[in-house]
Amino acid sequence: MILNKMLSSLSNPVIYEADWFEETPLNSLIGKELKIRFNGIYFCQVCKKQSKKLFGEAFCYSCFSSSAQASPCILKPELCQAHLGIGRDIDWEEKNHNQPHVVYLAGTDTVKVGVTRKTQIPTRWIDQGASSVIVFAETTNRYEAGIIEVALKEFYTDKTNYKKMLLNDIDTAIDLIEEKWSTAEDLPSDLCQFMSDNDEITQINYPVVKFPNSIQMLNLEKQNQFSGILTGIKGQYLIFDNDFVFNVRRHSGFEVDINF
Repeated sequence: MILNKMLSSLSNPVIYEADWFEETPLNSLIGKELKIRFNGIYFCQVCKKQSKKLFGEAFCYSCFSSSAQASPCILKPELCQAHLGIGRDIDWEEKNHNQPHVVYLAGTDTVKVGVTRKTQIPTRWIDQGASSVIVFAETTNRYEAGIIEVALKEFYTDKTNYKKMLLNDIDTAIDLIEEKWSTAEDLPSDLCQFMSDNDEITQINYPVVKFPNSIQMLNLEKQNQFSGILTGIKGQYLIFDNDFVFNVRRHSGFEVDINF
């Protein structure tokens, strides 16, 4: 099987599935021993061809250099030019970036700002392991959302501290509504038009029976075989006993055997 990101749906707790485990809901594997073995073979997640090495989010070099899915604006939305009809793949950009986007504030150990396509709610929030989320602004395209995110990075980080997220180090005192509207006062006037009146806070609970006490990150390129008791799933991570953690998305494109 070839690994790719886990699929998720918002429930209490989140329900996880995967293309590589079609007949077995991942939540049902918690408490069981999983055995993972990397076969040493990689596949590009865009062209699906076998590759000697993967770049970025599991691309062969050709796709990393030319695919719209590897464009700089994936990481920096403020660089997006889809609304101008410019991009590596105009049709793909039109469907994915020249579409309504949201800027959100997420609560974990601190407040994080992020951007996602509106149709990716709440998937994006779950993938990042957020505990609570509020919509800050809604825009007509990715570029506008990116400009707002840049303004908000003066106050908030745009990076998830994955170690604290996996340790479940959550600041329960965070008031996202207060953060949203107090920060809005400092937003440049031309961006205020995008502010969202939706103050609903989405709470996200994950299927974890035991969080790790410390983090030992598994890397199949260094250790091609692993077995352990699955104790939970959060974000795009599988959590095992003895504090081992496996980043599924980091291993996208890896051909593996998984048994339980």
